[in-house]
Amino acid sequence: MREAYLEKRSMRLLIGPNGAPVRTSVALEPEFWEQLEACAKRAGQSMPAWIADVDKLRRDTHPNQSLASACRVQVLAETMAAGRAR
Repeated sequence: MREAYLEKRSMRLLIGPNGAPVRTSVALEPEFWEQLEACAKRAGQSMPAWIADVDKLRRDTHPNQSLASACRVQVLAETMAAGRAR
């Protein structure tokens, strides 16, 4: 098993009032970044747009969950769904 480490990325998400950009950072393992990028591509979105959608869902349903955790859970759910669709 290889040693896990987090890769932190900063971005602007259009989640503020009236779609105003909000600067945030997310720290994920490289494998999750790779799968997150694939999820965004399948959805036809940029990575920040996909993360903004995950963030909105997180704030509406699980406001105490971290954004990094919400991204991991969504990546896992979408990756599993894509595998079942084959």
